[in-house]
This record gives sequence, C-alpha cells and structure tokens, in this order.
Amino acid sequence: MFNQKKVNPEKVRYLKRIISLKLKLPETTILSIAELNCHEPDCPPKETVITANAIDGKSKTWKIAKSIDEIDNFDVENLLKI
Repeated sequence: MFNQKKVNPEKVRYLKRIISLKLKLPETTILSIAELNCHEPDCPPKETVITANAIDGKSKTWKIAKSIDEIDNFDVENLLKI
C-alpha cells in the first residue's frame, strides 16, 4: 500500500523552472506539481497535475497523463499551447 516510488525532486524542480520560464510567471506565483494514481475506469494509471496559483488568487491547472519521470519537453510545449 505504501510502496510507492519517490518522485525525483530534481525532475520536479526542472519542470517548475521550464514551465515558469515558458509562461513568464512572476516569482510570487506558486507552482505545484503532483503525481496522482487514478483508479477510475478509462483513466491512465498515473497522472501529473500542474497548478499555478497567482498572488491575486487566480489559478490555472493542467494535466498530463504520464508520471512526472515520463514528462519531457515536448509534453510541456504541448501543454502550454492549450
């Protein structure tokens, strides 16, 4: 039950850095990245949820149907086009 693999903190920092740069987010924006297990039908086994919370209370959420370790620059580019 608790044998989950630890997410690579360097990969999370890298993703936060490239997303922040691509979106030109101010330093006051809180960017969070979480890897979730999905138990719903027709759902990928792992999903990464990325949320940007601005200081004014506005937020934006993106989802990638992959684990954090599987995300590459192509995924980030496609995500930010939406």
